[in-house]
Amino acid sequence: MEAADLGVRLCQGSARSVYRCYGLVALPVASLALASYELASWLPPLVLWFAKPWLDRTILFVLSRAAFGQTTTPSDVWNAQRQVWWSQLLFTWTVRRLSLWRSFTQPVYQLEGLSIGMAGARVRQIRQRNMGSALMITNAFSLSETALVLAVVSLVFWLAPSGRTPGGLELLSGGLPGFLSVTLAVAYTMAVVFLEPFYVGAGFAMYLNRRAELEAWDIEQEFRRAFAH
Repeated sequence: MEAADLGVRLCQGSARSVYRCYGLVALPVASLALASYELASWLPPLVLWFAKPWLDRTILFVLSRAAFGQTTTPSDVWNAQRQVWWSQLLFTWTVRRLSLWRSFTQPVYQLEGLSIGMAGARVRQIRQRNMGSALMITNAFSLSETALVLAVVSLVFWLAPSGRTPGGLELLSGGLPGFLSVTLAVAYTMAVVFLEPFYVGAGFAMYLNRRAELEAWDIEQEFRRAFAH
């Protein structure tokens, strides 16, 4: 949990760089998602939900450099687009979307340079004894996202003119009014754009913490063997 908090702090400290680069992909994807409202009112949240693991790759690229004191610009992301955006594309949009601890294990796939097949064993090693904490982080950010969406949607009820606020029976019987479903889609988009970098940061710091544990254990074993006699 302390490592996750450190990751949030890392994201805060690099917020300008993170959001400038993240906006390079998040804003076009968010625009396309909102445009899909014309096809069905439930499509924008679904499109954004599926896009999260792909959006996370840009955030992780920036944070992995920020951890070593490097500032990242949109041009740096553009120059590394093959590695960041197009590598493991199908895997990212399918299998990675179903991961319950994707921010914790994503650095293995993206930063360690392993093939998808070889990364499986490494992920299991990284995940060992940390699955519960990683799942807790995912749940915490999911609840935070839901709370932020509800907070934004509640503004419609607070600011609506007297007599124009939809009642509970109206919502239950007739579904969401058009303006409210648009508000819900926009609120979810805002929540994803704002919170996703912090979720990725928390998972990345947990990954670094786990790497430190594993490598420190390896060093200890080498010293034991070296001084056994």
